[in-house]
Formats: sequence, C-alpha cells, structure tokens
Amino acid sequence: MKSIPNVTIVFTMGSVSSEPALDHDQHDVIQLDDETVVVLPIYEYRRLRALERHASAEDLEAAEADAVLEGHREWVAAGRPGAMSHEEFMAELLGGRQ
Repeated sequence: MKSIPNVTIVFTMGSVSSEPALDHDQHDVIQLDDETVVVLPIYEYRRLRALERHASAEDLEAAEADAVLEGHREWVAAGRPGAMSHEEFMAELLGGRQ
C-alpha cells in the first residue's frame, strides 16, 4: 500500500481511484472497480470487529437495517444512479419477454 498525504491508494489488479476525506471526521474512500471502499486505520477496523463480536443478534440486525437505509438515502441523494424503470426491470427479469 502506498500512502500520500490525505489520500491512500491501494494497488490491485482492478481499476482504482481515490478521493480524500473532506474533513477530519470522515474517512477517505476509494473506487475499486464498481465498489466504493472506505479507508480506515487498522485500530478502527479492529474496534468495529470487536463491537460486532460482542453485539447481540438484535443489535446486529438493527445495525444492518440502519446501514441499508443509509445506503438507500445516499443513492436517492445521488440521483438514483443505475435505476431502471419498471418496464426495463420486467424486461430484464423476464429475459426480454413480456
């Protein structure tokens, strides 16, 4: 891994781009192929893993639901990139038959 001030770049076989954090409360993100990935210090990753191990099943389920809802809100705020109309979706689902 190569580090440049305020930007972390991970070298992989896929395509990679990076975006520095806008303020000190955010983490850098990179675009790894079609996936947006958050770059965070290893101690934060370990802390999150420990919290996950100690959380109840109900807490994990609530956190998963919160994460899905937050992702949906970000997708809507971004203008719903990649969204399909009902007709497009049904055509894809039915393999072009309607």
